[in-house]
Amino acid sequence: MADKASDAGGGRSQAVHRALKRAIIDQALPPGSKLPEDSIGERMGVSRTLVREALVRLSQEGLVELRPNKGAAVARPSLEEGRDLFLTRMALERLVVETLSGNLTRDQIDTLSAHIEAEDSARAQHATSIRLAGEFHTLLAQMTNNSSLIRYVNELVGRSSLILALYGRPHSSECAVSEHRDLLDKLIAGDTAEATALMTHHLDSITTRAVLPKQDDIRDVLSAYATAEGLG
Repeated sequence: MADKASDAGGGRSQAVHRALKRAIIDQALPPGSKLPEDSIGERMGVSRTLVREALVRLSQEGLVELRPNKGAAVARPSLEEGRDLFLTRMALERLVVETLSGNLTRDQIDTLSAHIEAEDSARAQHATSIRLAGEFHTLLAQMTNNSSLIRYVNELVGRSSLILALYGRPHSSECAVSEHRDLLDKLIAGDTAEATALMTHHLDSITTRAVLPKQDDIRDVLSAYATAEGLG
């Protein structure tokens, strides 16, 4: 019984983690937003202990700051940290491109094509567009089967959303979709040099992409995310 209870608690903690992470990456919770355990727990129908576990995990991923005697908040990376992050991300994603160029399977091509179509369909939905654009990059990393690349690209894509929220400018989702299509074409063709150049240009362009309006009540912000995870 204890093991089952532990498994259930772990599953709900992971659901809270996913809901919060998605809200942060969607920029529904802007950098600096306070993350009170009681409000989150109340909205998601879980204990403060499970909320705290999720916040600790998010802090390890660089998305949340745990401040002594002040509680948790969405991280606020500095502009210098942002520059360093994108330089690192460019290097890692060039390695992703080099690994995948000319080596994509038919199933992988179909998966990426379907994802790009989903991005195209979501161009008018700002939050969804932002999330899907980032997921394209994590999907590419997953296809390398390199656990280190997968882990670090996932973390850097998540933190990129915070940089964009703080320092970005309005972006064109149409442009992002077009760049993803071009990149996929080059990967399929095995044109590594062109694919690498496209990825570098694309990531450089990402630094100018935009934010969502701030919202005050965290319970309102998290409503849809909690429902999606079967919480609350």
